[in-house]
This record gives sequence, structure tokens and C-alpha cells, in this order.
Amino acid sequence: MKINLLIAFLSCGLIFSQEYITGSIQYKENDKIFPLEGANVFWQDTSGGTSTNGEGFFELEKKPKRTLLVISHLGFKTDTVNIKAEKKINHFLTKAPEEKLDGVILSQRRKSIQKSFIETQNILKVSNEELLKAACCNLSESFETNPSIDVNFSDALSGTRQIKMLGLSSPYILISEENMPMVRGASQAYGLTFTPGTWVESIQISKGAGSVTNGFESITGQINSELQKPSMDAPFFLNLYGSKNGRYEVNMHTNYKLGDKLSVGLYTHADKRTQKFDNNEDGFLDLPISDQVNIMNRWQYINTEKGWISLLSWRWMKDQKLLGSMDFTPSIHMGKTKKWGSEIDTNRFDSSFKMGYVFPHIPYQSFGFQSAFSIHNQQSYFGIRNYNISHKSFYGNLLFNSIISNTQNRFKVGINYSYDQFDENVDSFEYQRLDKNIGSFFELTHDNGINFSWIAGVRLDHHNNIGTFFTPRLHIRFVPIDDIILRLSGGVGRKAANIFAENQTLFSTARKINIQSNGGVIYGLNPEKAWNYGLGLTKSFYLGNSQQLSAFADYYITNFKDQVVVDWENFDKISFYNLEGKSIAKSFHIEIDYSYQNLINLRIAFKNYYVRQDYISGYKEKPLLAKNRFFVNMGIESKPTLKGELWRWDLTFHLVGNQRLVETIRDDLNSFSPSYSIWNFQLSRIFSKKFEIYLGGENIGNFKQKNPIIGSDDPFGINFDSSQIYGPIFGGMIYSGLRLKI
Repeated sequence: MKINLLIAFLSCGLIFSQEYITGSIQYKENDKIFPLEGANVFWQDTSGGTSTNGEGFFELEKKPKRTLLVISHLGFKTDTVNIKAEKKINHFLTKAPEEKLDGVILSQRRKSIQKSFIETQNILKVSNEELLKAACCNLSESFETNPSIDVNFSDALSGTRQIKMLGLSSPYILISEENMPMVRGASQAYGLTFTPGTWVESIQISKGAGSVTNGFESITGQINSELQKPSMDAPFFLNLYGSKNGRYEVNMHTNYKLGDKLSVGLYTHADKRTQKFDNNEDGFLDLPISDQVNIMNRWQYINTEKGWISLLSWRWMKDQKLLGSMDFTPSIHMGKTKKWGSEIDTNRFDSSFKMGYVFPHIPYQSFGFQSAFSIHNQQSYFGIRNYNISHKSFYGNLLFNSIISNTQNRFKVGINYSYDQFDENVDSFEYQRLDKNIGSFFELTHDNGINFSWIAGVRLDHHNNIGTFFTPRLHIRFVPIDDIILRLSGGVGRKAANIFAENQTLFSTARKINIQSNGGVIYGLNPEKAWNYGLGLTKSFYLGNSQQLSAFADYYITNFKDQVVVDWENFDKISFYNLEGKSIAKSFHIEIDYSYQNLINLRIAFKNYYVRQDYISGYKEKPLLAKNRFFVNMGIESKPTLKGELWRWDLTFHLVGNQRLVETIRDDLNSFSPSYSIWNFQLSRIFSKKFEIYLGGENIGNFKQKNPIIGSDDPFGINFDSSQIYGPIFGGMIYSGLRLKI
């Protein structure tokens, strides 16, 4: 109580000594007016600012000699408004072609990747425009033009990409969909391939300890994808895609408004690969024969007058993969040792419901409810090994938002519940587990509207297999002088390691499974726990003549207090055991972004990792992780004609450093992979806002890892291993397609 009174007293003192501008940001859709939540509002050539709440309202302190107010939001044109003596404004953002509006003296296209200058957390916002720069067929392929996420192939057979953040693999990232946990448990290995790229409206990437409102599992960060909304997406959208590697894809969206408040959307996806390739002549398919069907239905209700918003979704997906020897025939060779082959069949059903209410006369106060349910079934075999998993999951979250004294002090409080039922069959062994967790959280945000903000949060959870525990997290943002932003963060995360679902590449090897139990309740192992600390620095340079240069640097440390070590060090087995000793991951990232009228965008980044842990055989560098990575992306866009015609060209370069290799018959002890580079490009011709075509290439330098499958000449022998992958398998690939909106 004393703390609250102190905050209120200090905040009131600031109010009486400062002058503010208030207002609302809205947009029009089919002659209807909607509030715009999350719009960034700040003074031009400064880093201090704020964002709009659920009703589109904002409050910002006036600054001496500053009259240009910049208003931006992903998916909308950025406007700069000349503020003279006004104390309150009402402004509309629009997706329409750039025009001169009342009070608008400068406009520019938004960047497809935006690093937030205003958020307290280190957040990167990726728009749908950025996702279109690559062959973004699914979510796992959405990060090729983003230096914050590392993308590698998980093995030499499945063609599946895996992602890493801050030097650690995806199980340590909270991957959510519309802020509800999505890729976890049974879906950890292939789940990113189950969300088509055209369904994604935007992606938010948060580095370091995340918000306590999203759970306790985030250790290195969070990746949240926002899907297309029926009220905002085009009435009809069609995407056709085809590639040299035999993959063909079709995506279709249909959206319809059922009156002023209700919208419905149907989203369908199908992809297929039927051609067989063996470019490295090892007798195995370079890419699997695959077939996927994915359907999603969404119902969206918006009543701005009464403050109610809701979204109901369901989706069904079936995915089939055939991999292995070129001449493997399941009906003949399955379960036998003549030809090595594998089939992975996955059926998944998801449903979710979100509801929010903003008090009409108290716009800073709201409550929300989120729930998600999924059933995931995977039936698979790998040679003569079997792996089947069934995962039923439920998640519910109830939260309330309001203020303490004034809008500079906001808080969130809530409770959530999760239920996960796992049934696994690993060769001839059965594993069953039930995870139940109930947790409560409180998060307080203070923002003085000038140069200082912080977010402090704490969770209290009770998990039937992990126990009762606290999760504290803190984020600080400080602007010592204009255009320089300093961020600090720290917090703890926990997770239960699903050792088989997260490491399915082990089944495409002859390695024996060795679990060194210590009496824990999760596969005989203890849960994982790690602290993450981060420091970030941002500097903007306004060069004039519509040129802007920004520099970013961050440094993060992840220190494990307990970890399930995945030990590949012995060629004939894979071992799982709890950490005894040290495990640390250090990540350094520096990046420079240059923009000229948003017609030319250049992004250059360098990353360095130090990731080591104690294995039974000693304290070693983590294998198959490049210590150094260099990245360049250049985008050039022509000025649009009156009809909206333009050209768009994008080029991406990755330089991947050496990676430590474990000892096998292919790789000697203490050996390293060669460094290599990858070039990707895409050229798009936009004929109008309704129609465009594109042509692109991946790995056009045609780099291929030599001998990716160890022991391919004897796939049922003790040396067979397809998991030791450090680079591309297939080589260069050309693709093309079209996009149509009506």
C-alpha cells in the first residue's frame, strides 16, 4: 500500500508540472470507424513516445521545440502530424494510397521489419510484407530475411527447418499464436510447418525474458504470430506457388462480413511434393515426398460502441511425409531391413476463443479471456524404429488491465490454467504423462512518457510435476539523450523437457537411447530452469532527405541452473541426463539498418555465440552451432505508378561460420565444419494492389553439405546417422508464383 501511495504521489507531481497532448487513433473499414490499438505515437527525431490502448486513446507529454507527431502502426501508412496549440487530436490512419490529409505534412511507407523504439521490451515486429520477401510457404520458412532468428535444417531426411534464438534451440523459445502457446510438446519438431505463411498477418519477436502474462516457459524469448483477421483481410485472396524441387502449393482466403459487427473467414491450404531427388547420389531422398491439407475457420465480432470484441477459430490439419531410400516402397519394405524408409503421419485439430471487453467510459480499463484446445496425433516409423505420440492440450487465461492513479502506471493481473496429456510409444516402450498447472500473475508497468519506463512482473505457479514456484521478470528502458535507448532485462524460466518429441532426429539414426535417470518424474529427469539477462542499445541517426540510419546492439546471457543435457558425443548412442556443472549461452548481436524513402532498405548484422555446457566427457562447445554469423539484406523498390505498378527486388546473404562436429566415422574428434555462404533472392512485379507475380531463388550459390548421411551404404548398421547436419542438403532452388486479391 505504501508503494502504491508513493507511486501515485510521484506520478501526480509529474502531472502538475508537465503539459500533455491526448487523443485517439482510429481507422475506417467499409465506412465503419474502429479504434486502433497498439499504434505508436512519438515526437519526430526523438525516442520517447507511447502507444494507444484498446480504445485507441493515448496520452503523451509535450516537448519544447517539438511539433511533429509521428503516428505509425503495422499494416497502416505512417503519418506525421503538425501539432501547434492543440491539446487533443483525433487522427485516422489508413491503408489507402498515400494522399495529403488535413494536418499531415509528411508521409512514408512503413518498414516491413520494425524495431520498437517505444516498447520497454526488446521487440521486433515483422509485417506480412517482410514475409512475402522469401518463399514463405510456412512459419518455419518465415525467418530467412530476419537476422534475429537462426534457421538450419534439422536432419538430412525430413527437409524440416529448425530455428534458434540467442544460440539455443526452439524448445527454449515460447512460440505462441495470438499470445496463446502453440508450438510445444508433440508439435515441437514439425509444428512450425503447420502454419501456412499466407495465414500470418505479422510476427512479434521478443528477446530475453518475456512477459509473465504469457507463462513461465519462455527462456530465450518469445515468437508470437498474429493470423489474418476476417474483418481486415481481403474478401478473396489466392496464392499459387511452384518450385524446382517439386513442391506445389495453393492458398485461398475467403472473408465475408455478416452485418456491421460480425465477420467470417475460411482459409484453406494444400501443398504437395511428388518428385524424387537424389542430387548427392547417396541413395536417399534429398527431400521427402509430402502432402498437407490445412483448413481454418474464423468468426470475429467487434462492437466498439459497447466495448466487446471476440474471435472464435478452429482448424484441422493432415500432414504426411515419406522419406528414406529412393526405391523404398512402404507396402513392401516397411518393418524390414532391406530398404530404409520412414513415414510420418500427423493429424491435428485446434480451436481457440478470445473475448475482450473495454469499459466504454474508462478506456484504460479492460478484461480479457483466452482459451485454446488441441489434439495432436503423430504415427511414425523410422526404418525399424517406431515413434507415436498423442498430445491433448487445453489452455485458459483470464486477465484484467487497469491503472494506478494515472495512465503512467498500468497493471495486469490474471490467472491461467494449462492441461497436457501425453501418450508416447518409443520402440517397445510406453510413456504416459499428465501435466497440470495453475498460475497467477501480476505485472506493473510505469512509463513517464519521456525517457524512462519499466515493467516488473511476478508469477506464482503450481505444477503437478514441477512443483510450486515463483517467476520474477523485469524490463527497463531508459533514454539518456534523444535517439539513444538503453534496455535492460532479467528473469527466470522453466520447462519440462519432452526429450523424444523435441529430438525426433534421433530416430533417423542407429543410436541407442540412454536415459540416465535421477528419480525425476519426467522421464526420470528433473525439469529445466534458467536465468536470462540482457542489455540492449539503440541509436538512430536522421540524415535528412528522407534517409534514416539506425544501429542496434544487444548482449544476452542464459545461465542454466538445471538442464536436460542432450549428449551426442558418443557415435553409438544419445544420452539424456540432468546437468552436473555449468551450462551457459552468451549471445552478441550488432545490426545496422539504412533506409532511403523506404525505396532502398539495407540491413547488415553480425552475431557471435558462446554456448558451452558440461557433458560427461567434459566442458565443451555445443555442437552444430556456428560461433559467428554474418547477414546482409537489401531491398529495392521502384516508385509506384498511378495504377500501383511497381517492381520489388530483395537479396539476402548469409555467412555461416564453423561448427563443432561430434566424433563419427565421417568426422574426427574435435573437427569443425567448413564455413559457407547462402544467397537468396526474389523479384516481384506488382501490377496493382490486387495482382502480383514473383520469381525467386534459394541457395543460388548451390552450396551442399558433403556426405550428409553417415553410413548411408549400410542404413541398418551401427554407424547410420542422418542427424549431423550443418548446412543445406538440396542445393539451389528456383520458385515462382502469383498472388491475387479481390
